[in-house]
Amino acid sequence: MVDRPLTLMAVHAHPDDEATGTGGVLARYAAEGIRTVLVTCTDGGCGDGPGGVKPGEPGHDPEAVAAMRLKELAASCEVLKISHLETLGYADSGMMGWAANDAPNSFWRTPVEEGAARLAELIRRYQPDVVVTYDENGFYGHPDHIQAHRITMAALELTGELQPKVYWTTAPHSAMRRFGEAMREFASQSENESGSEPQAAAQDDPAAGQPSQPDAGAELPDMSQIGLPDDQVTTWVDVTAFGAQKYDSLAAHASQSESIFFLHMGKERFTELMGVETFLRVSGPSDGAVPETDLFAGLR
Repeated sequence: MVDRPLTLMAVHAHPDDEATGTGGVLARYAAEGIRTVLVTCTDGGCGDGPGGVKPGEPGHDPEAVAAMRLKELAASCEVLKISHLETLGYADSGMMGWAANDAPNSFWRTPVEEGAARLAELIRRYQPDVVVTYDENGFYGHPDHIQAHRITMAALELTGELQPKVYWTTAPHSAMRRFGEAMREFASQSENESGSEPQAAAQDDPAAGQPSQPDAGAELPDMSQIGLPDDQVTTWVDVTAFGAQKYDSLAAHASQSESIFFLHMGKERFTELMGVETFLRVSGPSDGAVPETDLFAGLR
């Protein structure tokens, strides 16, 4: 037990990542009086521009996109009642293999020790009791997610005297199968409504923060092996009561709505699929039994 206000720190790669994987816990714990701190590592400049213009297309201005996404991030934080937002401001690296990976100030090419030192300053300032970030593969292989994992774990080594509980976001295989079914259902409905032929397969990563809206009838990716077997997931947090709030925080990132599959299913279906957030407990002072239902189990 601690004799001071509890603090949750979530370290994410891009604006909107906070909403998908941790929007529920951020909203739930804020409502319980826990201080919530969001650290966003990149500026999101590789996101969609006005009108859905994609990176590399004429009219895409990464600096303008970054400025727009910072405003949307602030709006999302307001929806989730996040106590403190900290932005590291690194350039969005884009997907693995993009030229943006090697752009000046890209997060991917930033030395881990540099990013870790900056994050360590924030950890010492806020002294979080719980820290949440991604696993070593960034959950699905995005370079900025991988780098967020790397600097977080390095920063925790630098601040080893604090020893918070540490979690990595994950998804049980059963949930990923349900996501896949939902995408197929949505694609089928879109085809029936439009009567159009499929144009292209769904791209990006449907359960990892920036899922694409599937084209009608398109061949959809197999997501059943993303995440972990159900019995390896240590922590299952019920955030059903905050489903609408989580949806609204994601919707605050309106400029990216074309690429966020979850926004196309409506609040009720969204809450059905996203009403439990799951994590892998990596370390911390609590040696309590798993599975657990509270990130702060053993701390209060």
